[in-house]
Amino acid sequence: MSKKILVIEDEPTLARLLSYNLSQEGYETTVVDHGGEGLQAAQQFAYDLIILDIMLPGLNGFEILQKLRQKGNKTPVIILTARNAEEEVVQGLKSGADDYITKPFGVAELLARVSAVMRRTMSDEGMLLSEDTQDKVIRLGELKIYPERYEVSLNGQSIPLRPKEFEVLLYLAQRPGVVITRDDLMNIVWGFDYVGGQRTVDVHVSSLRKKLEMNQESVQIDSIRGLGYKLVVHGARK
Repeated sequence: MSKKILVIEDEPTLARLLSYNLSQEGYETTVVDHGGEGLQAAQQFAYDLIILDIMLPGLNGFEILQKLRQKGNKTPVIILTARNAEEEVVQGLKSGADDYITKPFGVAELLARVSAVMRRTMSDEGMLLSEDTQDKVIRLGELKIYPERYEVSLNGQSIPLRPKEFEVLLYLAQRPGVVITRDDLMNIVWGFDYVGGQRTVDVHVSSLRKKLEMNQESVQIDSIRGLGYKLVVHGARK
């Protein structure tokens, strides 16, 4: 069965380019040129991927992405951003985007990123779960991680995490106190062919850190300059 992709893009030439090349690769593509209509389509129909421009009439891309994630829609999203617009990339990733492409871009880059996101999505559920942890709870002090359910609690309170934040935490929690490089996190969580850059890792770790450390100090993610990160859980059994 063909994978279904929703393209929300208001520039006619680019929309046609995206639709044509995705269709040539066997994807079933729907194109919408208005933010409000794009959000409605994303909520009403099931898609395997959304390609989302930031500048749109009606709702902009950030608003669409935030509303989808707030409603629990986990469809992977690739945002289209302007060249040299790092703030757009950071905001998009913080809002729940899975990847980004800066305009202008080549067809080969587009198809490579779409393919990479599709592969990551298909393997996300079991990618980080070994046989001995799938049905168990990982306990580190007051931190509890439920790998099979993608749920986390800290000091008895549920901590809402986006899928990639959860996977970063799970990988760190499986190696408490061990320094994990950015490259390792990128390879394990996003896939070896991920081309989003280490900035994506930093943004997700920053967001995860804030959620875990809010109003308490029992869990922290330390930055190891020039290397990566390590999870420190106070009160955890050694």
